[in-house]
Amino acid sequence: MAYDANTLPDVSELTVGIIGGTGDQGRGLAYRFARAGQTVLIGSRSAERAAESAAEIAALPGIPADGSVTGAANDEVARRSDVVIIAVPWDGHAATVAALAEPLAGRIVVDCVNPLGFDKQGPYALTVAEGSAVQQAAALLPESRVCAAFNHVSAPLLADPEIDRIDLDVLICTEDRELVDVVGALAARIPGMRGIYAGRLRNAHQIEAFTANLIAINKRYKAHAGIRVTDI
Repeated sequence: MAYDANTLPDVSELTVGIIGGTGDQGRGLAYRFARAGQTVLIGSRSAERAAESAAEIAALPGIPADGSVTGAANDEVARRSDVVIIAVPWDGHAATVAALAEPLAGRIVVDCVNPLGFDKQGPYALTVAEGSAVQQAAALLPESRVCAAFNHVSAPLLADPEIDRIDLDVLICTEDRELVDVVGALAARIPGMRGIYAGRLRNAHQIEAFTANLIAINKRYKAHAGIRVTDI
């Protein structure tokens, strides 16, 4: 079936929490969702730092002046959100996710973490015992509904207020097919984006690893490359 945005569910009332919302990727996603009218909660280990980051995002162009962006400690954000995006650095991924297993029970969890290493030759994919970052998250969150998405979205593009559209496809890996539509609908809240089902969780490792290739492309061509899937 061809992609049809008209068939996506209404997600406008969902609260989106972002664990790691003070980092570049988390802040960028928070800005775009808030700009689209979504209620956004910024999470951090420090509630004070989360509140500061939320205030900075709320002051950016295009954000409704209704207090729709707030910050709190990770645990509170996990409890208050309908959808929680994990956007923390890889080296803190397992510990952060494991600590939130109880408040994330029953929640939709979207993991966008890419396990990468860096040396003099540039970025490279790391080996993950569970197979991928999202599979690690799924193992640590047995009572959550887990998927991978937003792995290839450029943080600088997300954060730039002068950019109205971000034309790319968000690849979604999950065992829960219903999540494809929910997360796809969230992606579609950002003009230019589509959410595309890309297989089960076991297929996520190459999506996470491909970020290393995108970094190389961006460095070579001085760009902010993304992914677009053809013929759908």
